[in-house]
This record gives sequence, C-alpha cells and structure tokens, in this order.
Amino acid sequence: MKPHLHTFLQHAGQADFDDKTGAAPVAMPPVRTSTVRFKTLSHLDQAIAARQAGERAVIYGRGGMDTHRALEDVFCELEGGTQAFLVPSGMAAISLAMLSFLSQGDHVVVADCAYAPVRTLDKNVLERMGVNVSYCAPTPQACQAAIQPNTKVLYVESPGSLLMQMLDMPALAAVAQAHDLILMTDNTWGSGLIYQPLALGADVSIIAGTKYIGGHSDLMLGAVVAKNSAHAQQIEACHYALGFSVSADDVWLALRGVRTLPLRMQQSAASALQVCEFLASWPEVSAIYHPAWPHDPQHALWQRDAFGSNGLLAFSLRVDMPAARRFVDALRLFGIGFSWGGFESLVQLVEPAALANHSYWNPENGFLIRLHIGLEQVEDLVADLAQARQQLESI
Repeated sequence: MKPHLHTFLQHAGQADFDDKTGAAPVAMPPVRTSTVRFKTLSHLDQAIAARQAGERAVIYGRGGMDTHRALEDVFCELEGGTQAFLVPSGMAAISLAMLSFLSQGDHVVVADCAYAPVRTLDKNVLERMGVNVSYCAPTPQACQAAIQPNTKVLYVESPGSLLMQMLDMPALAAVAQAHDLILMTDNTWGSGLIYQPLALGADVSIIAGTKYIGGHSDLMLGAVVAKNSAHAQQIEACHYALGFSVSADDVWLALRGVRTLPLRMQQSAASALQVCEFLASWPEVSAIYHPAWPHDPQHALWQRDAFGSNGLLAFSLRVDMPAARRFVDALRLFGIGFSWGGFESLVQLVEPAALANHSYWNPENGFLIRLHIGLEQVEDLVADLAQARQQLESI
C-alpha cells in the first residue's frame, strides 16, 4: 500500500544503512562535489548513455548528487509530476519554465494576478528575445480572448499574488488544451501539499521552495515540475544549457523543512482563519483576501480544488497612507518583509502601484496590507494587531 503523502515526507531523504556496520544517520548528509569520479571508462559510458536515454544519471557535480535526487523526488511526489528541476530561487524557476518553451516570435498570455517580477522578466529578457506578452484577467473568457495565432504558453498563478485570487484551473486548462498551449502555473502558495495544479490540468508547476518548503527563512530555492516526459525533456535541455545549480546544503535544508511542512501549514492556516475573523470585526477593514475564509468571493473554488490552506492573507484598510504606515510600524510581532512561508509572522504594506495591474483589485477599498501568519500563539498575534489598531483611532 502506498503511504500517505505526509508519511512519505518523513522518510524522504533518509540515509541508507552501511553494509558493514548496519548503522545509518536518520538524514542523508549533504553530498557536495564539483567533480564526479568514475571507477572505469565503462562506468562513465553507462552514465552518459543513461543521461541520453532521459535518466537522471550524474556525470558532473552541477547536476546534483543523491541529496538533490531526494529533493527532486519530494517535489515530484508533492506535485504529482514526472520530473523536477531544482534552481536557485523561485524567480529562477519562472525563468527556466518560460525559456524552456518560448522562442523568438512566440506569444505568451499571462494572468494579471501573477507575481510582479514576471513583468520584469518580460521587459528585460522576453521582450529582448522577441517574445510578446499579453496580460489579462485570469478568467477563461479573458484568456481565450487574449490568445493569438502565435501563442505558445498560458501562464497563471493560483491563488494570485497579493490578493489570493483563486482561479478555475480546470477551465483554464480546457482553454489551453483547445489551443494546444502549455499551461504553466506558480504553485508556491500550495507547494503541492494543499493544491496540486498538475492534477487539475496544468502542464508545468513552479514552486519557490524559499517559502513553505524550506519553512525556516534560511534558504533560497526553486523548482519546476513537469507533468509529462516530453515537457520534462525540453526543460532538462534548457536547465543544462543555462547552468543552474543549487547548493547541496540548501537542498539538505529543504529536505529538513518538508518533514514539518504538513504541521507548519496546518497550524498557520488555522491561525490565519482566526485572524480573518478578528479583522472582519474592524469597521476600517473593507475587504479580506484569503480563499479559505468562508466570506472570500473565491471560497467555493478553494473548497472544490484545494486540500487545505496556509498562513497568507491580505486585507484592505480604508484609511490614508500615513495611518496605514503608523499601523504597520506599531506591530511588534510581525516583521516587515517581502517573503512568507517561514515560521515567523510578517507584514507588508503593498504599494498602490503594485496593485494597479490587478483586475481583481478595487482601489476604493483603501490600502492593502499583507500578513503571513506564522507559528506564534495566535492570541498573541491578535493582541498585537489590536494594539496596533490604536494608531487608527484618530482617523
């Protein structure tokens, strides 16, 4: 019987027993090397032949060793994919996925809720390559209307960046399939544990392991997971050509992180719902964005397609910018920072310009504040939000 995913994560990357002593450490040590030695030329020939046949044989350290293979297996198991490719960051994963399938003269449709640096990739790389990009609302109808004869890729993110807008992935997949497009999605929010877009029709899933996979805010990592072998071959060729490599130590830290991934996500998700309920009582709060919260407009999609949630949420404050800044500065347990997915709680006051391109955003709602709810006692976090709210009382 195949073990539950949570059980698999506890045993992934364990060390093999020594043949002589019968002993082994629990975790596989990080295998660091640049050069891979071979006992004979025949062994090298076997490795080269295996690589040419599409197997994950190693002939040079850049391709990673046993530690890397273990984490690749974790991503494949989480995402339900055929092959995973490790890169140094989430943005590197987005770049790898795009560059693996786009050529001069191609067109890509990007959901306007996608991670903002995708637009930077467009402006600084894709545009220079002669690749055209169109942005649209992340609905099947809008994506359908944006498709051109030279469109090759449909790129989305579910839930969307900043506003956690849940997308109808099966409907988007139907649009992509009807036009023979590759559907790529950023799945950092779900990280395979609580959302599996490949099972919903996506072709390529992209994850920033920096966030929930690592879980301790101490590593940078990304992964691209392909659903079928044909796409995996294209990604592998580009991955090799671009020279991406990930430190064995960062890979080891990610393997450490995934062992507690289910518990961390579950706790952060439970606390985030309590924070949503608390914020809903504030007259200054005009909207709350968290698909697992029953009053979120996308809650039904979340119920249908997701297996759980996490600690990421956002809310709008109908106040002026000075008041919003005072509120953020008054928080004591929430660090001010751009990332999320670690053990600690974070806050970000989102610049209005970052939301201008999101069709889901209503600027009349005020200023957007994003929270990541970490593993602190939720009552303490609620109390911290309450004391910071005092900065709004004069409004």
